[in-house]
Amino acid sequence: MNELKPKLFDVMKGYTKAQCIRDIISGIIVAIIALPLSIALAIASGVSPEQGLYTAIIAGFFISFFGGSRVQIGGPTAAFVVIIYGIVTEHGTDGLIIATILAGIILIIMGFCHFGSLIKYIPYTITTGFTCGIAVTLFVGQLKDFLGLSMESVPSAFLDKVIAYARHITTINWMALGVGLAAIVIMLLWPKVTDKIPGSLIAIIATTAFVYFTELPVNTIGSVYGELSSSFPAFHAPSLSMKLVQEMLSPAFTIAILAGIESLLSAVVSDGMIGDTHKSNAELIGQGLGNVFSGLFGGIPATGAIARTAANVRNGGRTPIAGIVHCLTLTVILLVLMPLAALIPMTTLAAVLLIVAANMADWTSFLRLCKTAPKSDVIVLVATFFLTVFFDLVVAIEVGVVLASLLFMKRMAETADVKSWKYTEQPDVTPGEAEKLRAIPRSIRVFEISGPLFFAAADQLLAINSKQYTRVIIIRMRSVPAMDASAMKSLRELADRAKKKNITLIFSHVNDQPMSVMQKDGFVEYVGRENFRSNIVEALDYAESLLK
Repeated sequence: MNELKPKLFDVMKGYTKAQCIRDIISGIIVAIIALPLSIALAIASGVSPEQGLYTAIIAGFFISFFGGSRVQIGGPTAAFVVIIYGIVTEHGTDGLIIATILAGIILIIMGFCHFGSLIKYIPYTITTGFTCGIAVTLFVGQLKDFLGLSMESVPSAFLDKVIAYARHITTINWMALGVGLAAIVIMLLWPKVTDKIPGSLIAIIATTAFVYFTELPVNTIGSVYGELSSSFPAFHAPSLSMKLVQEMLSPAFTIAILAGIESLLSAVVSDGMIGDTHKSNAELIGQGLGNVFSGLFGGIPATGAIARTAANVRNGGRTPIAGIVHCLTLTVILLVLMPLAALIPMTTLAAVLLIVAANMADWTSFLRLCKTAPKSDVIVLVATFFLTVFFDLVVAIEVGVVLASLLFMKRMAETADVKSWKYTEQPDVTPGEAEKLRAIPRSIRVFEISGPLFFAAADQLLAINSKQYTRVIIIRMRSVPAMDASAMKSLRELADRAKKKNITLIFSHVNDQPMSVMQKDGFVEYVGRENFRSNIVEALDYAESLLK
């Protein structure tokens, strides 16, 4: 149960005043970083600007309070933009709320079932593929506001979006483009001045003030979304229907997997920065609670944000108190300063997300994998990338996981091998057998199986055959680490054929897992327990005694 206990309860023992001050300062700084990102990601996702702050406040609090990391900062991230936009476009706000809550429930179940360590079985090729795909989609999605194009709506599909941009390219607002470029320049150059204050915040303040005082004809959040609410989020129950719940199950699983992968990856990175070890299952539960309550209070899906978590560590945050202070600071900003956010130019927010998209894509790793990885991994990588870009993230992850699993099973099946052998002058034997080298009688056949025996490799057992004069078959299994029910069925069929021909089957050096499968199946008793020997020498001695 300690694995499910929130990290907050562990780290508060011996909590000092000095650390409390550092956590408060770090929490305030991280809130300043999270403010423009939360608003920008909400708008990019097709929801209102306030919902980004609601998510950072509500989900961020539960992730910090109940999570398994000392320094994790939760909130909306770029990874969810593509899937949220698709859900909102097709199923509206109620569909998004249901998908968010379902994803939270799935994450909680995963945590209680101790699935925290299973996230590592999502292949690196899949995470790299969909991350680069999301980056491309997010980048292209911001071009309308960055260029100031006059368009009533933007299609959700990638190709339709590009075609729509091409049709409206003559409507570029050059002033908006200039403001957006200025924001990018500020964000790129500001880190050379200081890294204590995020460049995105400076860019927003500078360009907002410039547009406001010069009265440039540039779209702002207020001109597009109207007056922004500065009230605390209220409880909102979605309109439930079984049909909508069924339709949202698949997106919910995708959100849950994404949230699990990104949050645990962020926790691992932060562990290395502070020399700690997170509780993966408690982290999943915290993420789950954060998403459930985010959905119930008008927010969008959330997860651990790597950049904000790293900023928390760099500024002295060492306990979940910093994450809680981050949420309280954003609450004050929401209640007091939110109306001012209406003045922010849309092109500036688009510029912020263009930088986010450029930073989140690891193109170096993508190209290196394309050059150096096995063909099967390249297939998974490229397929996941293009499916993310041209279809959607749900399809990309589902197809990617299935494709990776099939190709992995193919590789494992290729490693399984059955060969007949006999002693030579330099045989492949275990230590202690060399002194007993001898010729094998013609009526004894020896086969050695290598590799895991599972359903994709079970047909390899067909290579075990007999001659007319064969009386004993020895099957050496020292190199078989595991087997499944399909292989067990093939072995039983082999035993049946051997009995019909009056051939004795002897098994040598059966490892623990295969022996357990054989015992549960009743195969050991069926063949005869005396026909299982600990090594090849014992098996040969026993086989020769049977012939005598």
